[in-house]
Amino acid sequence: MDEAGSCTSGGGFRPGVDSLDEPPNSRIFLVISKYTPESVLRERFSPFGEIQDIWVVRDKHTKESKGIAFVKFARSSQACRAMEEMHGRCLGPNDTKPIKVFIAQSRSSGSHRDVEDEELTRIFVMIPKSYTEEDLREKFKVYGDIEYCSIIKNKVTGESKGLGYVRYLKPSQAAQAIENCDRSFRAILAEPKNKASESSEQDYYNNMRQETLGHEPRVNMFPFEQPSEFSNFDKNDNRGQEAISKRLSVVSRVPFTEEQLFSIFDIVPGLEYCEVQRDPYSNYGHGVVQYFNVASAIYAKYKLHGFQYPPGNRIGVSFIDDGSNATDLLRKMATQMVAAQLASMVWNNPGQQQFLQFGGSSGSQLPQIQTDVVLPPCKKKAPPETPVKERLFIVFNPHPLPLDVLEDIFCRFGNLIEVYLVSGKNVGYAKYADRISANDAINTLHGKILNGVRLKVMLADSPREESNKRQRTY
Repeated sequence: MDEAGSCTSGGGFRPGVDSLDEPPNSRIFLVISKYTPESVLRERFSPFGEIQDIWVVRDKHTKESKGIAFVKFARSSQACRAMEEMHGRCLGPNDTKPIKVFIAQSRSSGSHRDVEDEELTRIFVMIPKSYTEEDLREKFKVYGDIEYCSIIKNKVTGESKGLGYVRYLKPSQAAQAIENCDRSFRAILAEPKNKASESSEQDYYNNMRQETLGHEPRVNMFPFEQPSEFSNFDKNDNRGQEAISKRLSVVSRVPFTEEQLFSIFDIVPGLEYCEVQRDPYSNYGHGVVQYFNVASAIYAKYKLHGFQYPPGNRIGVSFIDDGSNATDLLRKMATQMVAAQLASMVWNNPGQQQFLQFGGSSGSQLPQIQTDVVLPPCKKKAPPETPVKERLFIVFNPHPLPLDVLEDIFCRFGNLIEVYLVSGKNVGYAKYADRISANDAINTLHGKILNGVRLKVMLADSPREESNKRQRTY
């Protein structure tokens, strides 16, 4: 056990770094007594659902609890119900101070405390244009008490755009609706009214309706120009002499709190813990951040070094030499990058496929798959004439995988009839003779990285629906 905290040690599933927030809003952030043991947390929170991980934050020197903990549930609705029922309650008969329970959001949220209402109770759905508000309410009232329903309409014609909102009284009810409603509704949590306009969700569904184009916008999360005092990683920087580790030192001219430090660095997946260090001789802010893996620390260092927080104050981020050997992980990262580069070369120039052989000159070798995903063993493909029960739509970023690699990946779930790529686009399709096999492929592969390529795997529209889609004219 490392110095940051304690985690579950019993049997059962423990999520990896990439799964800490899958599904979204399935982790809760607890403010508890420093004397509360992990066993009490498990006893009090297990009635709400399957617990995948418990982490109590501890002081790195004394190993004492800091009074902060995280509990990871298997489902978002379980975490929301735990928050609703346990926030403000005492854990034991001898406790006099009630605990605080919040949903921990680590992708785009700036605070753990501002996600109780609008962010967690309002969902955005795709509906038939013939639906009325009463139809929408009738469909979704089975998941909980609805405060209101609304349908987005064309301001000129008054016709429905096929999009709507449903707001529940409790976050757990909204989470239940997202988890259990028919997939055709494409339900997601709506953006808060005070943070973004409705256009963001409409853009999301417009992109989904044009998914066959396979385009993903590239967003620069932290655009800024770096002044001289924060440019030690420019072209004059000698990175070969810089120690690389999972731990980062953070310096700021403006003091910051531990929660502010957490909100900044939790944007990068894989944050393990953070700690503010007080300097009695200056008003500068000092902190230490640690990630579960070196890859996340490297990304955070080069993305957040020079980031303005608050506006006008740039923070400095550097590695802390902890004596650990990151050679093996860096070698693995380099191997994945080379594999992705080779795949890109083959995709852009199919004539060079004969030169890309895994394991030597023999073309009979099975394709090599590099990923952290646990894949089942290979299974036989279904005969080509087998009726298609389910079709999957696959989006590749930044480029498609070779066809032999795709077949090796998707046949592992059984009953695969065919997998093919759309020429000139970063998309493809997989046909299955069994719906269970197709769903297993979605659950295992969606959002995962294989050979340096991130996959999006989802149910494809029926051929009739695709033919009716309006083609992009620009």
